[in-house]
Amino acid sequence: MEKFTYFLTATGFANLNGPNMIMMVIALFLLYLGIAKKYEPLLLVPISFGMLLVNFPLSLLMAGPENGQPGGLLHYLYMGIELGIYPPLIFLGIGALTDFSPLISNPKTLLLGAAAQVGIFGTYLGALALGFTNAESASIGIIGGADGPTAIYLASQKAPHLLGAISVAAYSYMALVPIIQPPIMRLLTSKEERAIPMEQLRETSKRERILFPIVVILVTGLFLPTALPLLGMLMLGNLFRECGVTDRLSKAAQNELNNIIVIFLGLTVGAKCSAGYFLTFETIQIIVLGLIAFGIGTASGVLMGKIMNKATGGKVNPLIGAAGVSAVPMSARVVQTVGREANPNNFLLMVAMGPNVGGVIGSAIAAGIFLAML
Repeated sequence: MEKFTYFLTATGFANLNGPNMIMMVIALFLLYLGIAKKYEPLLLVPISFGMLLVNFPLSLLMAGPENGQPGGLLHYLYMGIELGIYPPLIFLGIGALTDFSPLISNPKTLLLGAAAQVGIFGTYLGALALGFTNAESASIGIIGGADGPTAIYLASQKAPHLLGAISVAAYSYMALVPIIQPPIMRLLTSKEERAIPMEQLRETSKRERILFPIVVILVTGLFLPTALPLLGMLMLGNLFRECGVTDRLSKAAQNELNNIIVIFLGLTVGAKCSAGYFLTFETIQIIVLGLIAFGIGTASGVLMGKIMNKATGGKVNPLIGAAGVSAVPMSARVVQTVGREANPNNFLLMVAMGPNVGGVIGSAIAAGIFLAML
């Protein structure tokens, strides 16, 4: 009977508390969004499952080594985030997966990617006003780029104690792009503006596509060496894709390597959402600031799109500015969806990929600026 009583006290049922239950409900809701609603399931499913695992009472998955005993599985997988390994490898996969031709053929869309970074610097100032340090504010502000790997990389370097909250906020907003962006886009544009068709992009030559990543890394590497870990891997992945002699490396970066890193990253980001860590006022502040940053980034991109629309005599659909946040290719898909609501014959996806790629480069440069300044 004594052993049976001891067994009962060692079960999760006997140790379940309110905060754990709240976090488990949140995890199940996010799983529902990822599976049933298909909101970026490749991100949301591993993140929410990691959140679920770590909130079981007496879970030792994130426990560190103690008294000669090894730590939990997720503790060791999380080292890839702490040491800044996963984010550059994700950028390698993004580079190999992404066609940079829309940006090369229409370079002025880089302005839209730059404009969408306003949310990063605006939220940096807001976080400073709330009492966060320079390093913490920079790490929080970068959430506005809707670029999970960049946010994780900067936070791991400058604010590791906030890494869990920043990681979850950044990846949650990336996954919820289809919910967050459309209301802002509709609020700032008229139906007539949303219905504007865009001209088809010109064909880019193989030489242009090969030279682009080389030129970008030469310029940014000399001006901003702190951005090299992210931009270097992004451009290397794209060079694998375009050079024509590294197909095996390109496919590995796109598929096997990228899939493995996404699983590890998603699980470990979710595993930082234990009740004791996540349900705090500081974490709530970070999540709210991240949402504000993302909203400002989307709005500033659309407003720049409206300016370009006026400057070109109505040839630019302002919606493509929303793709200036670096959630590739989710925000470009959202632009396509909202554009077709106003004009069923509209095809904005490839045009929106220009500012989308510009946003990836812009957020990495913003992180490099913060690293250099701090």
